[in-house]
Amino acid sequence: MGYQVLARKYRPQRFADVAGQDHVTRTLLNALAQNRIAHGYIFSGHRGIGKTTIARIVAQALNCRTAIGTEARPTPEPCGVCESCIEVRQGNAVDVIEIDAATNRGIDEIRELREAARYAPSRDRYKIYILDEAHQITEAAFNALLKTLEEPPAHVIFMMATTEPENIPQTIRSRCQHFSFHAVKFDDIFAQLKMIAAQEDVEAEDAALALLSEAGDGSMRDALSIMDQAIASAPIEAGRAVLSSTQIRELMGAVPNAIFERLLEAVAAGQSAELMEQLNILVNAGHSPSSLARQMVRYLRNALMAKLGGAATELLQISGDERARAARTALLFTEEELTRNLQIVLRTFDDLNYRQEQRFHLELGLLKLIHAQRLLPLEELLSGVTAGGGFRASAQASPARPAPSAPRPAPPAPAPAAAPTLSPFGPPSGGWGSGAPGTGPKLEASPRPVSISSPVATMERTEAAPTPFATATPFPAAAEITGFASAAPLTEGALAKAPDPVAQPANQPGIDAIRHAVSTALAQGGHASAAQLLGSGTWTLDGSTVRIEVAGMGKKMLALTINAAAEKIMRTELQRIGAPSRLLVLPGDGSGTATAGPMATPLAGSIQEAALAHPLVQRAQEILKAEVRSVVDLRRK
Repeated sequence: MGYQVLARKYRPQRFADVAGQDHVTRTLLNALAQNRIAHGYIFSGHRGIGKTTIARIVAQALNCRTAIGTEARPTPEPCGVCESCIEVRQGNAVDVIEIDAATNRGIDEIRELREAARYAPSRDRYKIYILDEAHQITEAAFNALLKTLEEPPAHVIFMMATTEPENIPQTIRSRCQHFSFHAVKFDDIFAQLKMIAAQEDVEAEDAALALLSEAGDGSMRDALSIMDQAIASAPIEAGRAVLSSTQIRELMGAVPNAIFERLLEAVAAGQSAELMEQLNILVNAGHSPSSLARQMVRYLRNALMAKLGGAATELLQISGDERARAARTALLFTEEELTRNLQIVLRTFDDLNYRQEQRFHLELGLLKLIHAQRLLPLEELLSGVTAGGGFRASAQASPARPAPSAPRPAPPAPAPAAAPTLSPFGPPSGGWGSGAPGTGPKLEASPRPVSISSPVATMERTEAAPTPFATATPFPAAAEITGFASAAPLTEGALAKAPDPVAQPANQPGIDAIRHAVSTALAQGGHASAAQLLGSGTWTLDGSTVRIEVAGMGKKMLALTINAAAEKIMRTELQRIGAPSRLLVLPGDGSGTATAGPMATPLAGSIQEAALAHPLVQRAQEILKAEVRSVVDLRRK
């Protein structure tokens, strides 16, 4: 007999010999032991993983002449020595018919099969039809087989092997038991190749067997075919073939992964010249650009999986040395950068399939990897700061604007205008909450009665107007302050930021002072609506977090009112007054943790502030021990 290739010579003859398909073999062995035999089976999965092999083993087990439980056959495994088992193994059994559905796919062939199925088996217990590549049978032929498959004779069993089960009609699949085969794991292929190398008296390095196992890509047959080729090309030493990793790489036209590690190190360092020099060496050595792109895609994928799950993850079906190399490369990039690099190389690989100058397009694709390293994430571009809290240094970045050495003094308050008689609570120039610098409520010397309600009494008095209010001390712009990671709208859960790296002063202000400072800064910054909205909310100081609960406001409206510019002003003011930098604004029902009591510190320039600052009101509070809960502008009634 002539030479037999390894894939046929070491084809499994028992269920226990099949590698990587325990879920299938266990189910079939139990079915044979319980005599629960279906009339139709579909075996689907990757190429070269044992679909047709298991179909033949099932055929041997069903027609084996040795009874289960005897000394020759203690388990449902076929005995392998009876006449039926030998004939099935050799492929000349009369009652086990293998049909290549790729060539016998028409309705005429299926009609002949259906007619032959009516007759009883010639000698064995079952007449078994094994249809290989069953997905290529035409729809009309499947329809002709449908009735026979649904109600076959008791002696007929159909087995269909396919790599594309979705192309088999659902009416056929619903009448069969479907077994989905898994791709064979790297470790299983490696163990099988090592066993075969010992059987064939071949001296093989573990690195060489690892390369063969990886090249199999989950297919045992592919790995055995490459190993057969490698043994044929291997040098002979002392009468034995010697397999080395270098020889196998030359045979497969593969590049050592150490080369791709150096390429990505150059990418991480931004060394365009080094990257092009390494690529030039590879192309001059005879490696095609398409093959290089394909191998780099695989290496980048392994680096990404190592980044996600570590070097020991099952997502990596490679040897231990290659796992360590992928893990080293993963340390050079973030998860987002590895994903982006993989996408760039995948697109480059697609372009190479229909481009004339493949080398130029590969060089361009690798240069894109370096250029992509200089891109800023969209979040950083919008906020102007990095996720770590400071500006990202870049050669192209403009110099930072210096911070002012000292706050500018507040402009002098304008003198009150002479008018006949105005209310001391009249609106400031520009309207309430206009936020214009240097404006405040202008109070007249001519008094007006103020109504104060208290649990004890109600009294009226007149008093001279207080002095006009001055603007708050200016503060540095938000772009000059580090420590803030985002300028996104203040929505629920969006403001739980990292703590400010600047140490907080020991004399941290209270919640009322924080409310007053933030509301005043918002009003002076042109966000009167936001200031008024937050001023009416419930403010609490929870450890290192300032929590603001705004009643009667939905999430969407809250996000529109407290926008990115308002958030920047709030955060800057918090830093200026030494308050906690963590800020949380969320909608609520008004039932916050703060207790209802006297009116909170009002907004600068508002009628509430003017009323509380009036000497008459302050004197009334002292005499009556009263609390001002609300102030009503009677002129608007």
